[in-house]
Amino acid sequence: MKIICIGRNYVEHARELNNPLPQNPIFFMKHEACIVRNNKPFFYPDFSQNIHHEVEIVVKIGRLGKAIAKKYADRYYDEIGIGIDFTARDLQDDARKKGLPWEVAKAFDNSAPISRFYNKKDFPDIQNISFHLDINGKTVQHSNTANMIFPVDELISYVSRFITLKTGDLIFTGTPSGVGPVAIGDHLEAFIEDKKMMDFWVR
Repeated sequence: MKIICIGRNYVEHARELNNPLPQNPIFFMKHEACIVRNNKPFFYPDFSQNIHHEVEIVVKIGRLGKAIAKKYADRYYDEIGIGIDFTARDLQDDARKKGLPWEVAKAFDNSAPISRFYNKKDFPDIQNISFHLDINGKTVQHSNTANMIFPVDELISYVSRFITLKTGDLIFTGTPSGVGPVAIGDHLEAFIEDKKMMDFWVR
């Protein structure tokens, strides 16, 4: 199982980090050891002083696919959840300045807490799902999948040109604006519509 993460898929998030808007989807990878399930705590790593939260809608791939046409992409995923792409922003900024890859800032162990998943049929329109993240009772990120630059079906089609998608693979579909640091003792709650999907602490 692999985790494919989409970068800069919401206009305001790209702008808040002073990044240009992409002409094609941008993606990077996480691995299975990044996943944290069942609302277990996220333990703040000792190699970073600036871990940021990035809440994202996550789709789970339901069948094997390669070079998938956009018009058939909806056949290749059947479940929706939510996740946090934790990012060591200090390590990422340092890598960018040096022109280096920044997996060290994104793909470290436990950097991808995820919720349980629901059948996509529970959502009338995948491209009209509201979601938000609260920290210590205050909403810090809020958006709707309608605001994606590249919708889900286009992401699946594009990624599958380069990488074979397999059953159980996860696609983190990008984060909206409002990203920022977390601290030990923070309480994170992530919602799809009004349903609380994640409820965990930073330790």
